[in-house]
Amino acid sequence: MTKAALTVLDEIVWREVPLASDVESIREIVASSGFFSRNELQIAVELVQERLSKGVLSGYHFLFAERSGMLIGYACFGPIPGTQESYDLYWIAVRALMRGSGLGKLILEKVEQRIDELGGRRIYVETSSRPQYHPTRAFYGRCGYAEEAFLKNFYAPGDDKIIYVKALGSRV
Repeated sequence: MTKAALTVLDEIVWREVPLASDVESIREIVASSGFFSRNELQIAVELVQERLSKGVLSGYHFLFAERSGMLIGYACFGPIPGTQESYDLYWIAVRALMRGSGLGKLILEKVEQRIDELGGRRIYVETSSRPQYHPTRAFYGRCGYAEEAFLKNFYAPGDDKIIYVKALGSRV
């Protein structure tokens, strides 16, 4: 990581409570990846809208990274219903201008800390097997996530679902 990237990361303001303005910012961040369909983009937006309308009862938790008043990255996560200590990481995304800066890794580390504080012991993440997702899969591997399951043709023919898991804390 460069010295300039470290300076940028030092200037981040963190928050967990979503604001109405986050709806459009999340739409922009997720769209900037170029990976997601219109439907997937709408799902990302709906999760923050659900949290805005229902609060923590929605089951969705967020971590937002801001710099100079601009949302530059975020994650959405929550407990998996019917489990005792398992959490899903629904979304983690950073603005295109921040990719490669280490922000994604920093967001993920902070999410892991928060899940641990909430009593979570396992984090599950799902992603696509399509070639464009190779950097995403490599990112999870570098961050200590292991491939747990492979569901053939889950999203579409030739588009398999890969589920990663990471154990947290000492009670795993």
